[in-house]
Amino acid sequence: MREGMQIESAEISVDDKVRLLDALSQTGLKTILVGSFVSPKYTPQMAAIEELIKRFTPVEGVKYVALALNRQGVERAAEYMPPLSPVERHPMLFTHLCDTFTRRNTNTSQADEIARWPKIVESTQRRGATEAALAINAAFGSNFEGQFSLEQRMDMFERQHRAWSDAGIAVTGALLGDPMSWCMPHTMEEQLTAIRETWPEITHFYLHLHDARGLALPTTYAALRVLKEGDDLYLDTTAGGIGGCPYCGNGRATGMVATEDLVNLLEEMGIPTGVDLDKLIDAVWLLEDILGRPAPGHVAKAGAMPRGNKLYDANLPFVETFEQARHFKLGPSAAAGGLYPWREPIPTPVVHPAAE
Repeated sequence: MREGMQIESAEISVDDKVRLLDALSQTGLKTILVGSFVSPKYTPQMAAIEELIKRFTPVEGVKYVALALNRQGVERAAEYMPPLSPVERHPMLFTHLCDTFTRRNTNTSQADEIARWPKIVESTQRRGATEAALAINAAFGSNFEGQFSLEQRMDMFERQHRAWSDAGIAVTGALLGDPMSWCMPHTMEEQLTAIRETWPEITHFYLHLHDARGLALPTTYAALRVLKEGDDLYLDTTAGGIGGCPYCGNGRATGMVATEDLVNLLEEMGIPTGVDLDKLIDAVWLLEDILGRPAPGHVAKAGAMPRGNKLYDANLPFVETFEQARHFKLGPSAAAGGLYPWREPIPTPVVHPAAE
């Protein structure tokens, strides 16, 4: 609702946003980012966030959070707690490797971000926090400055780690953000391995990966393969895979890991999510109706791998369109009218045990 909607039309009504948020609330997702408290001058898509929060129907067991980037935003968000909850994650010295992106995004510089570190550390000490995280954005590369190396990332992490350690605060988390879609599976493996070997006490990992080049989900899979039992992995996704940053140069083409695609991947890997994929697909279809176009994600178009009584009918007609492909959920009528080029009915195939 934030990362996705911030790049879509500001004309999308609050009514539609309420419908979408209420639909997502029924899927079993445990945390939903409902929007951001930012200036409507630069992000008009978030101008009515207060109205959205007043009108949607919170579901017990779902944590609703919102993004606030400055003191004014924090104060605005505080007026809506509950139904909002504070964003709970480690204190971070959030720093961009790409100075150009920082200037385009927040009218500041990397040097300005680093200059704020002492105040962040001091504030963390005053609150009595005992753990913190390393955090870099534009971690893997920049559409304006090119690719960043492992050495550059580790150097920034080392500086952040030193700032926390000197203050007596343990570093147990690490965040990697990729707004400009430079992530690669082998690069993620290399980076997470380096973090684990250098600081084995880091067990909490946050990934914010965009998908302009189709590599966010494979990179997520690589992260899942590297991390070990006892590690926590927090992943940002968007329904339908929509999303993007107007400062990156890719607009809506930026995209993100589609929530439904990730849920399908995790479930197929034997990692239970507690998410009702069928309801999530309903929410994505609603999103597509609101947008007036297909979303980039895949599973809402083709469904999960069919198993058991969901295997396709051997005599299903030719399926050519997205609408006809919805037979996986809507039933045979969705594909009615398709061609039947075979001369006689195809016998029901033998179902292999692995497909059950």
